[in-house]
Amino acid sequence: MKYVVVLIDGAADDKIEELNNKTPLMSAYMPTIRKLEKKSQIGLVKTVPEGMTPGSDIANLSVMGYDPKIYHTGRSPLEALSVGVNMKVDDIAIRMNLVTLSDEDNFNDKKMIDYSGGEISTEESKELVDALIEGFKEEKDISIYHGVSYRHVFIWHEGSLDINLIQPHNITGEKIYKYLPEGANSAFFIDFIKKGYLIFKDHPINKKRISEGKNPANSPWLWGEGKKPLLDKFKDINNLNGGVISAVDLIRGIGKGASMELINVPGATGTIHTNFKGKGEAAVKALNKGLDYIYIHLEATDECGHQGDISGKVKSLELIDEHIIKKLTNEIKDDFRILVVPDHRTPLKTRKHDSLPVPYLLFDSTKDLGMGLSYNEEDGEKGVFIDSGVKLHNLLIEKKV
Repeated sequence: MKYVVVLIDGAADDKIEELNNKTPLMSAYMPTIRKLEKKSQIGLVKTVPEGMTPGSDIANLSVMGYDPKIYHTGRSPLEALSVGVNMKVDDIAIRMNLVTLSDEDNFNDKKMIDYSGGEISTEESKELVDALIEGFKEEKDISIYHGVSYRHVFIWHEGSLDINLIQPHNITGEKIYKYLPEGANSAFFIDFIKKGYLIFKDHPINKKRISEGKNPANSPWLWGEGKKPLLDKFKDINNLNGGVISAVDLIRGIGKGASMELINVPGATGTIHTNFKGKGEAAVKALNKGLDYIYIHLEATDECGHQGDISGKVKSLELIDEHIIKKLTNEIKDDFRILVVPDHRTPLKTRKHDSLPVPYLLFDSTKDLGMGLSYNEEDGEKGVFIDSGVKLHNLLIEKKV
């Protein structure tokens, strides 16, 4: 038996007027999902434990079978794993976004315009991060590492978790002064952001982006702090050879920490412009060549949710159905079970994550699990409720606990 997770990041949503009072999952043209749902178990799952922040770190750990109350040490440490940072036990890893701030002269009057720096490319961001590294080369207490697109890693050596750092995608359109770092060494971190803005503001990369009508990536922003993670090996706890396909360092970091195979796909970006077709092909190839379990993470729906991009979110779902779910169900040679699920909701109205339960679909090629329900938020409420992502993981792989 092969086991597949198609993790559609942030896909779950509310009904919206622009989609004729439907959610994106209701509105999107997904013929493969519509075929599968007839023979699938459908319900809701609570992927984020009570009292924990509804982030992709916590939710994806949960869906992959790692109880975040045990294994979660912060978001950025998982990303640091992905980019090859060898963290020490007293290091604090922090996510560093390249963001777009408004251009008011008074720094505290600036607003968060775009948490992704206009979805800056990895090639462009490398030049900006190189300039930042050069600008802070005398600071021995920090190290900066390149990531993908707008996502990078900041290490605070011998640091402290006594600091409050706010996610930039939750403050779009708001003045940043209310959300600047607080706590231990907060003055240094605020100065880092201000100096980073000065380094980026007139950089040739950003001048070119502005001339092309794109948002400049004109400031660093820090968030997602945590200590070195320690994950048990996926094979040891599940007796399966597992692999991960994702463009996002966070998910690749979980896979690396769990000693799973990281499968690289050319053109994978984590946006609607990612190589959906390549991800589907890579997943089928890996399963047919010997992997037992594959976790395919798709970020585009979450990015569109944060940006309030209704048509983009719907289109992302349609591309996932066409190039990934259809490919998997048609070309996996062995019997298989496939789970389609978001990690969390990213409603288009709020543009923020929330911790409400999300709909899941579980299909088994060997038997009919049909419940007469469609795969969406509304019908999910009529189906089976599962109170943790770990339990859903165990259900998928038929693990007895």
